[in-house]
Amino acid sequence: MTIEVFGHPFSSYTQKALIALYENDTPFTFRAIAPDEPDNNARFAALWPIRKFPILVEDGRTVLEATAIIEHLAARHPGPIALIPADPDLAVEVRMMDRVFDNYVMTPQGKFVWDVLRPEADRDPYGVNEARTMLETIYAWLDERMAARTWAVGESFTLADCAAAPSLFYADWTHEIPARFKNLKAYRARLLARPSVARAVDGGRPYRHYFPLGAPDRD
Repeated sequence: MTIEVFGHPFSSYTQKALIALYENDTPFTFRAIAPDEPDNNARFAALWPIRKFPILVEDGRTVLEATAIIEHLAARHPGPIALIPADPDLAVEVRMMDRVFDNYVMTPQGKFVWDVLRPEADRDPYGVNEARTMLETIYAWLDERMAARTWAVGESFTLADCAAAPSLFYADWTHEIPARFKNLKAYRARLLARPSVARAVDGGRPYRHYFPLGAPDRD
């Protein structure tokens, strides 16, 4: 049965899953969640009432959350790019870095975005400032970490880089990575040059006008 992926091409977590699919040229059918796709929207809501994307459907099984989708692909559809290393110690590090990028880059980045979407009276400047501090802290940590490696966990592209790409892509739009963090900026540039990442970014390009903070004229 064909893999189906429900999501939106401008969504960071949808892009995370798409990057994994593109890395190993895994066949799938994309089901866009959009106002002009009522059938996709209805199926998606029936499969996952929380309505957070992406989700993957295969052989009657629904897999929720981008990380779990990539784990599913690694187990069921392995390819030349081993997104989860066979070495157990490296696999733990990959999973750790996946959580670092989701929790300490993408989550605070999202705080800026969701706050500006709130009614002005309900905005949370204290929370946004906390998110800014978290991004500045993780940028420094990541810059030091990336000083002597090509990808998040050494020289192989993995699940961790699937998480890093959309996280750093959008975080740099939201709270730009300072020029002094040359290692991190170079890593972000390598990610954006990776064909799988470039393809995911290009898929979201027509929707940049939706970015609530205003998409910069770059990338």
